[in-house]
Amino acid sequence: MPRVLIIGTGIAGLFAALRLANAGQMVTVLTKQRPKDSSTNWAQGGIAAILDKTNVTEIDGHVTDTLRAGDGMCNKTVVQMVVEEAGGRIQDLLEIGVQFEKTTHGEFQLAQEGGHSSRRILHAKDATGREIERALNDAAQRHPNIFMKPNTLAIDLIQKEHKFPEKGICGVWALDQDSGKVETIAGDAVLLATGGAGQLWDKTTNPSVATGDGVAMAYRTGACIENMAYVQFHPTALMVEGERPFLITEALRGEGAVLLDHDGYTEWCKDKKRDPAELSFTLSASKEGSMATRDIVARAIDQRLAETGKSHVWLVTQHLESERLKLRFPMIAERLETYGLTLGRDPLPVGPAAHYMVGGLKVDIHGRALLASNNHPIPGLFAIGEVACTGMHGANRLASNSLLEAVVFAHQTSEYLIENQPQSHPQQLPEWRSDGLDTLSEHGPIAHDRTTLNQTMRFEVGISRKYSRLQRAIRRLSLLEQEIDAIWKASIPTREIVELRNMILVGRLVAEDANDRTENRGLHYNKDIISVDG
Repeated sequence: MPRVLIIGTGIAGLFAALRLANAGQMVTVLTKQRPKDSSTNWAQGGIAAILDKTNVTEIDGHVTDTLRAGDGMCNKTVVQMVVEEAGGRIQDLLEIGVQFEKTTHGEFQLAQEGGHSSRRILHAKDATGREIERALNDAAQRHPNIFMKPNTLAIDLIQKEHKFPEKGICGVWALDQDSGKVETIAGDAVLLATGGAGQLWDKTTNPSVATGDGVAMAYRTGACIENMAYVQFHPTALMVEGERPFLITEALRGEGAVLLDHDGYTEWCKDKKRDPAELSFTLSASKEGSMATRDIVARAIDQRLAETGKSHVWLVTQHLESERLKLRFPMIAERLETYGLTLGRDPLPVGPAAHYMVGGLKVDIHGRALLASNNHPIPGLFAIGEVACTGMHGANRLASNSLLEAVVFAHQTSEYLIENQPQSHPQQLPEWRSDGLDTLSEHGPIAHDRTTLNQTMRFEVGISRKYSRLQRAIRRLSLLEQEIDAIWKASIPTREIVELRNMILVGRLVAEDANDRTENRGLHYNKDIISVDG
């Protein structure tokens, strides 16, 4: 019986694990912390889905909104497939035990977020990801064909024949963080479901595990990595001095919250009978104002902060019913109370924070990873979820499409592996660094190097870019990469050094892709290109 190795325990990894296990395949799931420590668990807004596949009008509307948000860079075939598959995959989640919010009439309570032309987002109040993760994790823990390995950090992929990735992938070297030992773990198929890379920036809505591990491992193996310039910054992260950013879901704006700058808020306070939306600075960027797509809103905030020197703008809810907001967004309301803020009473200080990696490991419609050299599939290597670049999101992801894409491609990849069972390979796999292990020593402090990375990404590779800054970032990251690589080769592996090595590589890939682009699209915005065009 073939054994499938899945790295990551978000919605993509766990859904695929259950699908494969139900088909009789043996599945090992690695995660570097607890199974619930994933970006999925932190997702608030919901999952966009048209449940009735025969509702052509709504299907077309979702496809159109996705293509418009992607700014001409989406793969239309992929978008159509994902949107049409939504109803079936939601039914799968319901059968696994996910409980989405319903109305008093027993119908799903649908939300609307920026860029969507209608209400089509299923949610579990403001903790949708946590509810999905709960159900999937509970089911996976109970399944006899699924073996979970927490606290196990993947280091690098194992090729069937060293330096010949076209021959295929057959496993992974991974650090058992409990024992400190590096294990050789075989897999007849390896599914990367490692999530994104928000930790490259000091301000991020992502959990600590989002360090770009999957992209880095695949790149070192010879896989094709594309569209890395497209990094989505969520427009509304709560900005409290001394605290890490806390995501304020876009669904709050869908319920009427409005973005105002300091002048706009002062003006509105003079006459609160006015609609605050009329005073939003975001109207200068889009007629949709606070409900425009994330790339537009985040850029508008970034530019306004640069112009005013302020650390945040305001998300205003005072014109809305406080108790209704608390009922709809209980997790946010509870978090705000710890800072003395109340929904419906206080303006919320918000600003952009790194949120989602739109680019990643290039895959085909089955989730098969492709070689950089010829775009042919790498035997045995797959990628699903945020680590993959499927063509669904183009140059900018539409709100609440990430969970949908993840579950649809987890299904696609699982079905492919069920219909095309990987062949078992009894070959003896090489041990990690089989020679020279006795010469390795503990590395010194590298916290300063991580700070250097975060500061470089923040100031040189942020929302608004310039060629000179991107090139400075590339020089800095290349030098940092050399220094960390020298430490890596001489050191006993730790999570700290493994993650930093990966993040520096991914940061360089983002900066290089951004520097190579000659037009502004979606999430990539270069002021120098504007100057030339203007």
